[in-house]
Amino acid sequence: MVMELVIAGLAGGAVYLMAAARVVKQYERGLVFRLGRLRSQVRQPGFQLIVPAIDRLQKVNLQIVTLPVPAQEGITHDNVTVRVDAVVYFKVVDPADAIIRVEDYRFAVSQMAQTSLRSIIGKSELDDLLSNREKLNQGLAIMIDSPAVEWGVNVDRVEIKDVSLPETMKRSMARQAEATRDRRARVINADAELQASKKLAEAAQQMADTPAALQLRLLQTVVSVAAEKNSTLVLPFPVELLRFLERHQPAAVGPSNGEPPRPVEPPVTPVATTEPSSSEPSEPESDS
Repeated sequence: MVMELVIAGLAGGAVYLMAAARVVKQYERGLVFRLGRLRSQVRQPGFQLIVPAIDRLQKVNLQIVTLPVPAQEGITHDNVTVRVDAVVYFKVVDPADAIIRVEDYRFAVSQMAQTSLRSIIGKSELDDLLSNREKLNQGLAIMIDSPAVEWGVNVDRVEIKDVSLPETMKRSMARQAEATRDRRARVINADAELQASKKLAEAAQQMADTPAALQLRLLQTVVSVAAEKNSTLVLPFPVELLRFLERHQPAAVGPSNGEPPRPVEPPVTPVATTEPSSSEPSEPESDS
């Protein structure tokens, strides 16, 4: 009889232990509700015991939650329609407030992130959304974190993932960028032309002081052109050489019998004439 009572007691203790035993993981914290009232003690990770049928253990995850924010469509401060989506990183820092103060802290953070994102879109300009995202991320995190503190939630960071623009705006931005690059190219080309003209003016002045430099430059140009085998080279006759020949040409040529010299006459180029054909009648000569 005693043995049976001992066995029954052990069996009842085992059943009670199985009903009361709970395991809290390392990244979790346990909240015990006894008859609907929250116990002040937060259960730490490990093996925990509660009173069956009286206590209820609710576990709260303390890991960082990655919450994607659906794309929100809005009008920026400079009247451009855009669609912006983001992602929120947050974690629970006070398990009691996260369970008691708000019904579903995940849904609450999601809704707050969407409304804050639309507000940021309306206050910002398009250039800020495209190039100054760090500042917008910080402002968006502050807007979400302010009410989330009362829920026992800490917003770690907020990142704007993508900004979708209308096709007309994309084409306008592409034309603007192309025009900007064209303007820069024209300015650089004009600056290069100005510098080249200054250098050419200096070179012309130097060559004017030294005429032989012009001939040397001409010969260098001829050498550079002659390197190409697919061109015909026409070499101009230097004018300075003609002047040199004129200066050294004898002034007159005289006979050997002592007569005064006669000036040298330039050779006369014969001109071909065409005689009238015999078949054609000749005009009569008029009497003088």
